[in-house]
Amino acid sequence: MKNSNNKILTVAVVLLLVTNIALVFFLMNNKGKGNEKRTGAKGDPSEVMAKELNMTEQQKNEHKQLKDDHFKAMKPIYDSLRTAKAAFYALTKAADVNDSTLALYSQRIYDRQAEIDKYTFAHFKKVRNLLTPEQQPKFDEFLQKMMQRGRKDSASKGK
Repeated sequence: MKNSNNKILTVAVVLLLVTNIALVFFLMNNKGKGNEKRTGAKGDPSEVMAKELNMTEQQKNEHKQLKDDHFKAMKPIYDSLRTAKAAFYALTKAADVNDSTLALYSQRIYDRQAEIDKYTFAHFKKVRNLLTPEQQPKFDEFLQKMMQRGRKDSASKGK
C-alpha cells in the first residue's frame, strides 16, 4: 500500500512540475503581447486617425504637438483626480462617515473629472480646427467611434 501511495505522489509531483514549467514557458513566450488589446489591431489611435483622415505631414506634426501639450497639461489634473479618489475610498476605513463628508469628497472627484472633460473637449476642438472642411466630418465620426469604443450600451444587453 505504501509503495502505491509513493508512486501516486511521485507521479503527481512530476505532473505538477511539468505543468509549472510549461506555464512559465508560456508566460515568458507571450511577454509583451498584452498591449495588442489596448491599442487594437490597427495600432496607435493617432496613426489610425491620420490615415483615415488622410492628414498631411504638417497636420500630423501639429497634431502631435497638440497631443503632447495636452497630455503634459493633463498629467497634474489626472494626479489630482487619483489623489481625490484615493482619499474618498480611504473613508471606507472609518467606522461612520456622514453624508456631508461623502458629498464633499465626491464633489472633489466630480470637479477634477469636469476639468478633465473641459480640457479634453477644448483639445478636440483644436484638433478639429487643424483639419480641412473635407476632413472635419470624418473626424467627427472618428471621435464618436472613439468615445463609444469599449462601451456596452445598457439597451443592447438584452439583444
